This record gives sequence, structure tokens and C-alpha cells, in this order.
Amino acid sequence: MTRTTEPVNLRCRAISRRSFLISAGSVGVAVAFGSLPGQAFGAMMASSVDGNYLPNAWVSISPDGTVTIMSPASEMGQGIMTTLPLLIAEEMDANWDDVKIVQAPSDAETFGNPGFYGVQLTGGSESTRGYFTPLRLIGAQTRQVILASCATLLNVPQSELSTEPGKVVHSLSGHSLGFGDIAAKGVLPDILPQVTEADLKTPEQWRYIGRRDIPRIDVPAKVNGSGIYGIDVQLSDMLYGAVLRPPVQGEKPETIDDEAAWAVPGITHIVPLSYGVGIIGETVEATKRAKDLLQVSWTTSSRVRNYTSDQLLEQYRKVGNDLSQAGVEAHAQGDTETAMRNATTVIEVDYMSDLIYHATMEPMNATAQVTGDTVEVWAPTQGPTGTQRFAANVIGTTPDKVKVNTTLLGGGFGRKAEADFIIDAVSLAKESGGRPVKVIWSREDDVRHDKFRPLEAQHIQVGLDADGNITGWRHRIVADSIFARTMPELFKDMGGHDDVVTEGAHFNYAVPAHRIDYIRQDNGLDIGFWFAVGVGYTRFGIECVIDEIAAVKGSDPVELRLELLKDQPRARNVIETVARMADWDRPRDDRALGIAYADAFGSHCAQVAEVSLNRETGEIRVHKVWCAIDTGVAVQPRHLEGMMIVGITNGISQTLFEQINIVDGEVQEGNFDTYRVIRMSDAPEIEVSVVPTPGSPVGGAGQAGLPPVGPAIANAVARLTGGVRLRHYPFLPERVLEALNA
Repeated sequence: MTRTTEPVNLRCRAISRRSFLISAGSVGVAVAFGSLPGQAFGAMMASSVDGNYLPNAWVSISPDGTVTIMSPASEMGQGIMTTLPLLIAEEMDANWDDVKIVQAPSDAETFGNPGFYGVQLTGGSESTRGYFTPLRLIGAQTRQVILASCATLLNVPQSELSTEPGKVVHSLSGHSLGFGDIAAKGVLPDILPQVTEADLKTPEQWRYIGRRDIPRIDVPAKVNGSGIYGIDVQLSDMLYGAVLRPPVQGEKPETIDDEAAWAVPGITHIVPLSYGVGIIGETVEATKRAKDLLQVSWTTSSRVRNYTSDQLLEQYRKVGNDLSQAGVEAHAQGDTETAMRNATTVIEVDYMSDLIYHATMEPMNATAQVTGDTVEVWAPTQGPTGTQRFAANVIGTTPDKVKVNTTLLGGGFGRKAEADFIIDAVSLAKESGGRPVKVIWSREDDVRHDKFRPLEAQHIQVGLDADGNITGWRHRIVADSIFARTMPELFKDMGGHDDVVTEGAHFNYAVPAHRIDYIRQDNGLDIGFWFAVGVGYTRFGIECVIDEIAAVKGSDPVELRLELLKDQPRARNVIETVARMADWDRPRDDRALGIAYADAFGSHCAQVAEVSLNRETGEIRVHKVWCAIDTGVAVQPRHLEGMMIVGITNGISQTLFEQINIVDGEVQEGNFDTYRVIRMSDAPEIEVSVVPTPGSPVGGAGQAGLPPVGPAIANAVARLTGGVRLRHYPFLPERVLEALNA
């Protein structure tokens, strides 16, 4: 996902009681389909707001002292439903044991993320970064409101009051009032106090931020089964839906023979759609059976029929090598052309990545109910604001008449920022006579109609002088565009540059000349955001080339990186830390270590992978991965360690196994029997060290763990084999054998 580079001051304004009543009228039914119990040590999840003491739209306090805090981002396993409310609780001095957390309703004006242009969208490792300061300001404002109310109740100057967790203290008299007492008897000030960053706590004053012992509030409900995912939603009088899509993306139904489908008991509607055929019925089983019995002939005009992935990837590689094919300049520093002409040695290599499926454990699903010109949606969505817009388009209404209930997500990875599964549910609900309709994609539909990570090729040229020092770096990235489909106006405004596809190519290594070009290839296939998106493959090329340069120079890969990062203390720290963790200089029997580093999403992450190789089968085994991560402020260090483990595990999976093949427009894989992902037996030991840098801005963490692990594995294989380079994700055994025999 992309991030704005300019600060957007949307949440720092004071919120009046009147605007709260307007914007939060539906707060009490934000998750109206059932409770989300999950008492933890400390805060807990809840389905509704307690209390009528409302300092602003984010916080309410009940007479029993319960503090309800809104969580604006989607919880998809990254722990954000704990992290963001914790920021408010920190600054308002709430007692964490008294906190309840409610998923915020769809209201971008109030709950939008400044890091995403003010919309409600979870992705891009942007949630903590985007909300960090605004939510702390909300908490600080809430604290001032509480102090003002207490000053009136105690008839003392507000300046004489201070707060401790869950209470206000008047030290001169020894009196104190709990937040519940203030909520029961206090009156909100007529004019809400204004706060600035000067009113925020200093790090030395933090009670919650940086602590390791605060557990995630979503885990208990997930363990005991009471947590509600989109696929769990149950509503009164609900119908079920399924959609038959064409085998080739972009085709439309020409003729529909639905006689056999209508004969299935329980089928209530068969709905022709512009992109397929919808089935509505009383049970999931009936809709699945009827869908399988449909006889549909499809158009044959889609450009995707010419899409064969392995042929196109070779074409992309040739485009990257052909310097006469100009692209869009993504970055330019110094004179790269002259540097290449005058170089003593030029390293020139290609790195490639196949299409990848998101493989969320919860397949796409959504429930919708259409009543007149209003819509209500229950969905595991990363983008409530986008859901409102797309749902409104389906029935011809306005986004303000669409209410979105965001459930827990069984994995997101960018896939659930899309709207196709939302459109399914709303399109069928439009035809159901007012009854809610729940659409659940089969795993086969989920695989074959995904918005895959882009097919891409990278051509990298590095000029070296006689001493092996870098004089120039040229990086050409050949791939389709995500923004051209998802954000066409932004794509146009950027002159045809897709900065999420090229993300990560702009590094902080010190080189005198550096040029990045994006050469778009448009072959009609929808491609989308995938875990770490561009950084996941651009760093593959960059970090492997750094090791190739080290080999040419005869330098140690760790020392070369430290040399190139001599003015980057945070980068040097994570590299030095992870090298110590792995005991980098100690020889291993039949194994080797590889290192890689990435500065991405505002964080610094270095990893070392220990691998072995079966030279007869070509199978790579990753035994252990060490990781050092610096996110600046580490809001929840233990959770951060968990996110690194997730990123590393996903990174190993896409490095060694994951691959989508398309032949003449048709996806060849259909389920996990043909789409290989990492298994428990493949998982290595992982050791993570969080090394925050006090005083630095908070960095993103959700995706920062993925980019380094693939190149670390590739670099370890090169050390193990005396220089055999793997340059094509995934490292399938046959590709490894081919490289060994080359």
C-alpha cells in the first residue's frame, strides 16, 4: 500500500459534543451481529460503547469506571486493536484493566488514517505510523476534559490536579476521584480544551508504551472461538450467495443454461451479472451445488487470454535489458550514464519474481443487506471507506448511506483492501427482496480470482572502479501497475509511476549515482497489493547484488554493508546486532549464513539466515533466522517480535515455494494441493531482537520482517556453493539444480 509523504492534520482538531453525536450515532451497534468477548489481562474487546460521559468521538466513560476506546484499524492478526487504543489510554492515564475496545464504525471524517489521506484503510504498515501522534493527542485532550470536570466537582483550580491510572488526584487536600465518579457526576466543559504535541508525555513518563507485558486483547476470543470473523456472521432471515466467475479474467457470460441449477432445493435466485452469474439460496451447500450445475458460455475477447506467465516473464526480462525502452524515472541522483561508461567493472544481472497468491486462511466473504437506498455490510475488510464507496456504486446511492461493520480478519495481506467480494454480496443482496445475503468464496475461487502480487523482472547494473567501489547504480523494474487499476487518478498525477511497485528500490546505501526506472507492462491482468509489495522483490535484487559486489571486492558482506551505511547509525546498529546474534564469523559444517538488510516502512531490519542445501534434489532448508528490528518507538516490543516472525515465515514461503502459473489466461493452481505454502515442518527457529532508537519517529512493523529473509537465503546459498546465485523467486528445486549445473 502507498503512504503519503506529507503530514495530514486531520485528527488533531478538537471534536465537539455535537459533532460526536452526529458521527457516532451508530457506535453502539458498530459490531451489531454479536458480542466479541475476550477478557485478557487488562483491556478486553467489546461490541458496544459503555457510558454517557463522552469527551470526544473516541472515548466514553461509564459510572463504573469502564473506559471504552475506539479502534479505527482492521484487526487481521497484527495486534493493532491493542496498539492504537493503547496510545489513547497512555495519554489520558486510563487504567488499562478498565479499558474496553470497540471496533470503530465506518466514518472516515472521524476515524480516518492521516497516513492514508484521511480514509479508513489498514495496510502499508501505516496504522501505527499514521495514528501515533493523532491518537496520543486525542488521549491528551481526553485527559484535559476529565481534569476540567474534576476541577468543577472538587471546586479547585485545574492546575492543582494530576492524574494517575484511572483517577484524578488533588495532592494538596489528599482527595481523589476515579474516572467513574467523574463520569457519573461530572459535566463536560462547554469548550473542549485544545492540546498540542507539547502537552504529550515524554518517553520517560510512559506507563504503557514500550512495555512487554501487555497482551493482545484479541487473542483470548480467537483461542476460545468466540471472536467473530466475517465468515462467522449470522443474521436473522439470512440467505447465502455464490458467484460463478469466468475461467479467464475479463470475460462475460454470453449464454446461461440454469435449468439444472434451479432444480436444486433451496435456490431462490439466479442473477446474471456483468462479470459472472450469481446464485442465492437458503444454504451454502445449495448455492455451491447450483453453481457447479450452471452451464455458461463466455465471451472470448479478454486480453488476458494472451497471458501466459512464464512467457511474459521472459519478455519482461528482455525489456529490462533493453535500455532503449525508456521507463518512468522513479529516482535520479548523480550522473549514472557517465558512471557506467567510466566504470572499470560493470555487474549486470536480472532478478525475477513470479505471481503470488495471498493465501489468507479466511477466504473472501461478505454479508450485505439492502433496504431501499441504504446498505449495511458486515465484512473482514481492510478498507471500510472503499467498501462504502463500492457498495454505494452497486445500488446507486451515496457512501454516507452505507454502514460497514468491520469484523476480525482471518488474514489480509492487502487482499482484503479490494472490493470484489464486497460487490458480490451487495449485488446479490440487491436482488434478495431485503433479506441479508452472505457470500463465501470457495478456496478454488479464492486462488483463481485473486489479485496477485505482480509478475516482475529487475535489471540491475552497478559500475565499480578499480578498487571495487560503487560508482553508479541503475535499477530498472519491469511490471504491471497496481495503481493504474486501484488509484487511476493518482497514477496519472504521478506521470505513470507506481511507487508501490517500485517501493524499496530507493535505498540508503551511499552511492554517488543512482537511477531507478519503472517500465510498465500492461497485459490486462488485475494485480494487487501483497505483503510488503514492491519491497519484497526490490530488496531481493538489491541485497543479492550487494553480496555480489562483496565477492568482487573480496570483502565480507557484513563489512561492506557497514561501509556503505557509514552515515546511517540505525542501519549499522541492526546489522551489527544481527551479526552478533548469529555469531557471523563462526564456520558451520554443511551450512552457511547469509545476510540482508532493508530500510522500509520507516524501519530498519537486518536478518541472517542459516541454510543447508541438498545438492541432489535442489531442496533448500532454512534452519534458523536471526532478526534485528528498529522501528524507532517500539510501542509493543513483544508484539513486534511476533510480527517479525510472521513476516519471516511468509518471506520464506514466497522465497522457496509460492508460485501462480497462468496459461492462456487460466490460473493453473486451485487449492493448497497445487499451491504450495510453507508448512510447520519447513519452519525454522527464529530469534528476534528489538532495538528501538529513542527519539526517532515510529516506523511501520507489519511488513518490515519479510523483505530481508529471501535475499538472506539466496546469499547463504551463494556462500555455501562457492558463488552460485539464485535470481528467480521462488527457489524451486528444479531452478536450484539448474543454477548448480550452469
